[in-house]
Amino acid sequence: MRWDALFEDMEAQLASVGRLELESEIAERSRADVAGVELADRLRGSLGLRVAVHLGSGAVFEGVLSHVGGESLVLNDPPHQVLVPFAAVSRYHGLGRLAMAEPSSVRRKLGLASALRGLARDRADLTVVLIGGPQGVAGLNGVIDRVGRDYFDLAMTRPGEVRRAANVSQIASVPFSSLGALRSVRGADL
Repeated sequence: MRWDALFEDMEAQLASVGRLELESEIAERSRADVAGVELADRLRGSLGLRVAVHLGSGAVFEGVLSHVGGESLVLNDPPHQVLVPFAAVSRYHGLGRLAMAEPSSVRRKLGLASALRGLARDRADLTVVLIGGPQGVAGLNGVIDRVGRDYFDLAMTRPGEVRRAANVSQIASVPFSSLGALRSVRGADL
């Protein structure tokens, strides 16, 4: 009888070691899988969720994540939509755990300049929030006139004014690296 107990104990120990090895292997594979996940994929997995986006300047935008591009995201928050370049963000709150790769190679290649060109084409009235701008400042108001490789020209107007030559107070050339966010009245497609 002691032999039976000894063999049962040895079998239990082997099974326990086998379970530990399996759990260890699963944990290691899980860590390796997570190590390969890009933040943009994590953002895509959070589409439809309400998230908070904190900029390095201290500004915070909250809304439902509606689009994730190659270099930027769009939040819907009635009555605005906000386009935020990834480079301006210091942290996110409210992301889900799911990650989704971008299936379209065309969408992967569309960057910030493509979104800005669409806004310029639509003559959307915007508020431009700059990185490093003083907190509490509303930003620059206007319409994007043209988009270069790494900058855009903003025809500055008063909020709600139509872009006409007489309404433009000045043209501001904004480097992409200085862009914190673009806010538009909902309905203007970003």
